[in-house]
This record gives sequence, C-alpha cells and structure tokens, in this order.
Amino acid sequence: MRSHRRSRLLAPLMLAPLIAGCFASGGGDDSGDGGGDGGSRLRVALAFPPAENLSPYGADATLLSRLGVTEGLTALDANGSAAPALAESWRRDGEKTWEFTLRDATFQDGGDVTPAAVADSLTHATDAKPAPAALAGVTLSARAQGERVVRITTAEPDPVLPLRLSSPSLAILSAKAYEKGNGRVDPVGHATGPFELTKVNGATSASLDRFDDYWGGRAQASGIDARFIADGTARANALRTGELDIAEAVPVAQAATLDEETRRDTATTRTTSLLLNASSGTFKDAGQRAAARAAIDTSVFAKDVYEGYADPSAGIYGPAVTWAEGKRTEPVGRAEAKKPGGETVNLATYDNRPELPEVAQVVKQQLEKAGFKVKLTVREYSRLEQDALDGKFDAFVLARNTLLDTGDPVAVLASDYTCDGGFNIAQLCDKGVDRAVADAEKIADTAKRQDAAMAAEARVLGSDAVVPLVHQRIITGVADSVQGVILDPYERTLVGTGTRR
Repeated sequence: MRSHRRSRLLAPLMLAPLIAGCFASGGGDDSGDGGGDGGSRLRVALAFPPAENLSPYGADATLLSRLGVTEGLTALDANGSAAPALAESWRRDGEKTWEFTLRDATFQDGGDVTPAAVADSLTHATDAKPAPAALAGVTLSARAQGERVVRITTAEPDPVLPLRLSSPSLAILSAKAYEKGNGRVDPVGHATGPFELTKVNGATSASLDRFDDYWGGRAQASGIDARFIADGTARANALRTGELDIAEAVPVAQAATLDEETRRDTATTRTTSLLLNASSGTFKDAGQRAAARAAIDTSVFAKDVYEGYADPSAGIYGPAVTWAEGKRTEPVGRAEAKKPGGETVNLATYDNRPELPEVAQVVKQQLEKAGFKVKLTVREYSRLEQDALDGKFDAFVLARNTLLDTGDPVAVLASDYTCDGGFNIAQLCDKGVDRAVADAEKIADTAKRQDAAMAAEARVLGSDAVVPLVHQRIITGVADSVQGVILDPYERTLVGTGTRR
C-alpha cells in the first residue's frame, strides 16, 4: 500500500520583502480606513477552503503562506533559486550536512526564533503522518549549534536541501504551536510572517492582524479579512461589486466581466493534466493508456477552454519553467495503442478551479469519440482528494504546480510518479521511471540536474500515465485601489509587507 502524503495544489510561502520585489504587483492609489492603526485592512478571497484545520503539512500550507502568515528558512526567488528568509545564509559541510545561520526574528507569540526552536519545528515536520510532500523520500535531523546556527543532516546526500526548505509545508512555528499534541499543529498566533492569524471561522473565513515585530518590516496593511470562496463566479462578482480588494484564481469565463485594469494574468508553473490509473481498472493496461493519450487533442484547451489565458501543453513542465524547452526529449518506452475495451471508466475532477470541469467534459467527449465509455464525477477538492490518492478513479484531471513543493523539478516527479510517491494519483509504479528519478535526485549541479529531470520526464510521459493538457495562467483580480499584490509564478505568495489599499 502506498503512503499518501498530501500535496499543495494551491499556492505557498511568504517571500521576504527583498524577494517579493522580483514579482509584478498591482498598481493603484493608497486609501486608508485604518485610522490610528495605519493602513486599511485588505479583503481577500481565496479559492480553496481549509481542508486540514490549517495544518502546515498538507494542502493548507499554501493558504498560510499566501496570506503572509508563515515562512521557512528559505524562499524562492524569481529564478527559482533558494533565497534568504528566516535563514540569512547557509553553507554545506560535507555531503550530508548543511548549516543555516538565522537572522534576528520573533515569533508572533513573542518568543525568539532560536536554533533550538527551528530544530524543534523541523523535527515535528519530519515526524508528521503523513509526511509533508517536500520531505518525500528524505530523512533529516536538525539540531541547534550555538546561538545562531541550525545544523541539518540528511540520511543521504541532498544537494537541493536549501530549495526543499523553502516549501510552505516546512514553515517554522513556535513550540506553542505543537502543545495540543496528537500530531495537531496550531499556526494561529505561532508563526513568523507579517500577518498573524487571530481567528479562523472553519472553512468560511479568517481574520489576520498585522504583526508589528516582523523582521522584514511593518506591513502597510493593518490586517486581512480573508474569505474562502470556492465558487469562482462568486469571487469575481464580489470583486466587481467592491466587496473584495483581491480575488485569486478568477475563472477565465469571468475575466471579461472585470475591467482590464483589475485583471492580472501570470504565467505559472502549473500544468493541467489527465492522470490515468496505471495500477487498476481499464488503464492498468499500457495499451489502453496509449489509446486514451492518442484520443486527446490537446490543442483545444489553451485556445477554447482557457480563452488564451494558458499555453499549449509541452510536457510536465511548461513555458514558465524557462529552461525546460531546450532540454526536452521524446517520450521513452511508449506502448502501442489498443482498441478501447468497452468498459466504463470513471473520470473525476474538482470545481475549485472552475475551468477544470469544462476541461474534463472535453476530455470525456474525446475519449468517447475514441470508443471509451466515460462517467464524469465533479466535486469540491477536499471531498475528492483522498479518493483520488486511494486510486478510486480510472482517470483524473488535475491542475498541479510542478515547482510548488520544493522548487526542485525532480521533486514533483518523485512525489507524483514513483512507486512510493506520496501524491501518486496516477498510481504509477515503473522501475524505469523510479531509476531515472533516483539518478536525478543524486545530482548537485543545477544544469545536469535539469538534464536528468528531463530524461526522467521522458520516461514518465512514455508510460502514458499522465497526458499534459495545458499550462495555466492564473488570473488574479485586483481592485484599482490596491498596490503591491505579489503575482508569483510559483503560487506561494499573494500578499506581503507592501500590499495595501
């Protein structure tokens, strides 16, 4: 039985101010109703409600990072490289050990961010069940060394550990966050970011106040009133009527209803794909998977379904991963397509991203034209995820950020397409794929690691367990009075210290 580690389908970690400047931001005049507090409160709508009580170890990690609540030792810069966050610098000491020097920072509950506190937080992450996706296949231990240094040792050499530690699921929290025990983690008031959670109303809304002692400087907004609105049309309507300042993931169908000045579209590292269950049902047969892949005309998705707010499929990595195109090779080991056997296949997707049901409907029509019988299931994501991880569907349409978990291109291959992968919805278990991914994981040199990632991608695509459909652009709705929204291609950030109205 495969272990099922949750992944982030949304977007994550609060970048430091020096990093946030690398991304584009919305414009507008500052207007304030914050009175003596200095700065207005921001009204923000997110597309995905909390699914795991805001645990940092699962899909909710990106909710916390996008709202500026949590941060890790490192962050991702605009080029996808590790950049300073709570750690101001780091160095490698031998093959298996890294030392991270901490900056002066304070937890939202008043304690100092010490090496002991950081080591304790990382230890809780390594003990989490299921483990965070960023730690898939990795065993690490952390201990304090002196007054400013955390020493992290891995069981095997990990050349991308600084990238790995940028994951929202490895956010650093104070000891008080873990006091409830039983593996529960409470981020409310115990993180380090510029905004502090003060109240969470289930899966409906949350309140955040500015954390005045944030190491990166005082945020310009006095707080955030966040709403979790799964319906994309409702998010767009609320922005248009002035109820919101920022609405993430505006549906393509609603983009034209917004003024041009309030629309921001950003190429992202998110790819929408058709995943075919390679371990049971119709698509256990590689020939049937090949028939499904051959039946899909991917050219229609970017132009028709996404109305130009997307790029045609190129592979697992899209054009936002700028280095990938020149290194891509042909798929390896594809089976010959067989005639569909006539059994009904269960295709599923979720409606938090409103284009996905339409994508799935097009996929259904194309598969039926090729001779498959298809039943389509659409639910809200939190009600669908575990069934998908358990392999209860024959096919699944998924929008997946390929660099979200760690920023490392090899990580998504390991988590999504290897035998022990924690987010292996395709249920793929192929020795050739596992070997190619394992080879890539050992490489430290950036260019050579990218080459190895593309070689592994060729084997994954050759299995036909995944059919990339389109590379998504995210539309963010930003009121014309708002400045400083962070348009992050990695979908880890949304608001920062400079976001205001």
